[in-house]
Amino acid sequence: QVDLVESGGGLVQSGGSLRLSCTASGRIFSTYVWGWYRQAPGRERELVATIRIEGSTNYADSVKGRFTISRDSRKDTHYLQMNSLKPEDTAVYYCYVHLYGNLAYWGQGTQVTVSS
Repeated sequence: QVDLVESGGGLVQSGGSLRLSCTASGRIFSTYVWGWYRQAPGRERELVATIRIEGSTNYADSVKGRFTISRDSRKDTHYLQMNSLKPEDTAVYYCYVHLYGNLAYWGQGTQVTVSS
């Protein structure tokens, strides 16, 4: 049983920044991947960033160079720092975790809106 609570979304002008946070609770001791994906109206769900237990990261081409994923083990929290935001980044952002045993959990979503 894992619960993910995320926050940090909001309205920002093009070129601005936001930091999303995702805090996990429950039986999370076997987590090995932390990440974020997003869903925008009229667009496919997109995996935007992941970080693995050894620290390696991956980013979607659409956010590479602008977004940074990180995690804080002490706080059971992972983050998505979003810089140079564009209107096309507007979406609901969901955090997720992968656990050993092929289990995955996701958060409730937070809206990010970037104005033109």
